[in-house]
Amino acid sequence: MRFAIITTMLFASGVRSAEPDPTNVFKPGEKCPDSRLGKPKTFNGYFPFTPPASKESWNVRRQQVREQLLVANGLWPMPEKTPLEPVIHGKIERDGYTIEKVYFASLPGHYVSGNLYRPTGKVEGKRPAVLNPHGHWSPEGPKGGRFHDAGETNGAKEIKSGAEKTMESARFPLQAKCAGLARMGFIVFQYDMVGYADSQPFKHRTGFGDVEGELRGQSFMGLQTWNSIRALDFLTSLPDVDAQRIGVTGASGGGTQTFIIGAIDDRPAVAFPAVMVSTAMQGGCVCENCTFLRVGSGNIEIAGMFAPKPLAMSAARDWTIDIETKGLPELKQLYKLYGAEDKVAAKCWPEFGHNYNQVAREFMYHWFNKHLFGKDEAVAEKPFVPVPPADLSVYDEKHPRPKDEVDAARLRQFMTEASDKQIAALEPKDAKSLEEYRRVVGTALHVMMNDSLPSAIAIETRKDAGGLTELTGDLLVVRTALSRTGAEEAVPTVVLEPKKCDGRFVLWVHPDGKASLFDKNRKPVPAAQALLDKNITIVAIDAFQTGELKGDKPFPVDAKYPGFTFGYNRPVFANRVHDVLTAIAYAKKYTNCKTLDIVGWESAGPWVAAARALAGDSVRKTAVDLHQFRFENVKTHDGEMLLPMAQKYGGLPAFLALCAPHELLMHNHAGTSSGKLTEAAYELSGGKDKLTRSQAKMKDVEVVEWLVK
Repeated sequence: MRFAIITTMLFASGVRSAEPDPTNVFKPGEKCPDSRLGKPKTFNGYFPFTPPASKESWNVRRQQVREQLLVANGLWPMPEKTPLEPVIHGKIERDGYTIEKVYFASLPGHYVSGNLYRPTGKVEGKRPAVLNPHGHWSPEGPKGGRFHDAGETNGAKEIKSGAEKTMESARFPLQAKCAGLARMGFIVFQYDMVGYADSQPFKHRTGFGDVEGELRGQSFMGLQTWNSIRALDFLTSLPDVDAQRIGVTGASGGGTQTFIIGAIDDRPAVAFPAVMVSTAMQGGCVCENCTFLRVGSGNIEIAGMFAPKPLAMSAARDWTIDIETKGLPELKQLYKLYGAEDKVAAKCWPEFGHNYNQVAREFMYHWFNKHLFGKDEAVAEKPFVPVPPADLSVYDEKHPRPKDEVDAARLRQFMTEASDKQIAALEPKDAKSLEEYRRVVGTALHVMMNDSLPSAIAIETRKDAGGLTELTGDLLVVRTALSRTGAEEAVPTVVLEPKKCDGRFVLWVHPDGKASLFDKNRKPVPAAQALLDKNITIVAIDAFQTGELKGDKPFPVDAKYPGFTFGYNRPVFANRVHDVLTAIAYAKKYTNCKTLDIVGWESAGPWVAAARALAGDSVRKTAVDLHQFRFENVKTHDGEMLLPMAQKYGGLPAFLALCAPHELLMHNHAGTSSGKLTEAAYELSGGKDKLTRSQAKMKDVEVVEWLVK
């Protein structure tokens, strides 16, 4: 039996007719049925959550998603926390609470601004606190956000609808929320979204999103998530705050920050994201999206990472309207694994539009009262005296804007320098540091590909593709299309198996796909023939956007912001690595496969290098043409070789270092790297003699000779 999975299909069909192209899997004119050739997923897609079967499986998945979120936000490894040096001033007295003005540096030259609400009543010990992330409160700019005033006309409408009870809360819902929490006994910090209220170093949605930002993992969302982490640092540093009793709540974009912080930071004890968590729209702003964030995931799952800590959500007549029937039941199942079904809740008010109105706020007050004060009692919001927005500003004559405040360009320069320093410090110097390097950079690579080497059982061959052709009496040609279970993929694949196959297999990866095996006369090219003459079986694929898997148009990338595309879909480069990993698992599934080597020809070399770094012990020898490629030379968002984050983590030299100690031939890398990182990894892993390097491009026959010797 040559191949356990497809033998029946091949030989039962008895197909031995000549074909126009000996590598074709699909009939002429028939399109490859791979779902990735359709429209990319967007934030307006459908994002259901399948609850885990056990706590053990959830713990594994939870760790994977946390690492994905950290990498996506540019927080892997976590940046150095520079001194906040907070300035707190301008106390305003109100009935039962005070309001102070705060600003601090989350990064050198970048300031977070906001208001600190404190109860005035005396208590023994420290108080619980609530962090209030930003949201899109109109108008955008210096008059919005924390300074939001809905006006009397809109306020009257809110009161008439039953959403609010007083004009003050209807006009100033953000102040109403903070005042209500402070009167309950919470210390409350409400801070600005970048580009709103006092945060004006650059406008909202600007300063990020270019190719360099993608390559370095720098995004507007990442900056705001970092600001939230530093805001949490500030709040927990206050001497009167109980760091073990921290709540987080925000609406819309602030709801996104609420569940993101809950997923990546262990300090929050209770969370209440308002009008954001759903299986529908995931967040439509650049401050809620970044590359890799939701590939294979969604807001329900991300919110669920807070389990088993108390989590409640409000919903309205917007994308969250179905939360009670789509999302909450699945979260209940997740919480049930912990015996904590009563610690997750959601309530929808379909009579109201997108909001954080008094009805929803009082739902939140009850939740926080129950889980942070231990009082299962409803709380009614009381009338309050709002502060004119201008009087809430943190900057005045005595406290002017900091002189060292920087724009986006200078901020990103600092971020680049700090990140480069961190990654350089990780470069291995001994066995222990090599292990840490693999942990950090290897994890990042898994996230960039959103992939690992699949198990053999996960590989399927499609029933609608494949056949058998005898080119000669000594050569069997197997044609099929590969997929992973449930993936709706179709990777066209051809296997050239000599009659005297001795169990050695070579995976052939080429930018022209499997057609590169043959010349214009449909005879195997010299390199392929040399392998066949050694009785080596060749497996060749059309990776994504090559050969029969090439779409009618290039893979579309959102012209406004690439994070809207890459936040939900693998880039072309990562899809190709995905296909190489699929082919590795497929080849290893052959019953007569004893060893598997890989060769990456021409511009396919970098894909193979990345795949090899993820392949573990499944591959014996790997030969890659590095094609003198550098990720930093990619200049367009829709470039096929774009791999976001690659430059941040060291590019090809980093991928090659992760291949150690397995046998590796790397050539044609003049101008790509000095090779010091790769050499160090091989030497420290005990594989110094398993690394072969050539700056010049090697001839095909030389590559084959290295593979077969």
